[in-house]
Amino acid sequence: MAVIEAQAMDMSAILMQAYDLGDLIKDSAETADYLYWKQRKEEDPQVHDLLKQFQKKKDLFEECQRFGHFHPDYHSALDQAKSIQDQLDNIEAVRRFKEAEQRLDNLLFTVSETIARSVSDSIKVPSNDPLASGGSCSSGGCSSGGSCSGSCG
Repeated sequence: MAVIEAQAMDMSAILMQAYDLGDLIKDSAETADYLYWKQRKEEDPQVHDLLKQFQKKKDLFEECQRFGHFHPDYHSALDQAKSIQDQLDNIEAVRRFKEAEQRLDNLLFTVSETIARSVSDSIKVPSNDPLASGGSCSSGGCSSGGSCSGSCG
């Protein structure tokens, strides 16, 4: 019974520290910046208008995409969707929101990686960066049971 009680106490201590870490992340400059630019983006009427236009163009493109490059409007629909996406990306609130989102994502990845590496070097760490796991031995390839690019040496 003492082993189970000790494990329960260890788990509760770990959970309390995890909550404390979560609070530190919520109170970080990265989170504050992310929330500020998210609100600015959501309140921008130009962003709302462009998002409506983008959704229509995206729907048109998806309809064309069913037939692939052979659809007569495929390239036109793709160009129109990209054009609106470019317009969105040129709005300061959208651009700054994406930058803040990336910084917050990097913070969360760094925390996750630090925790995982403190347990074992072979633990996979989730990332939103599609290039982060490509061929890196420390990202869970080769001997860890992950996919291997053969570049581990």
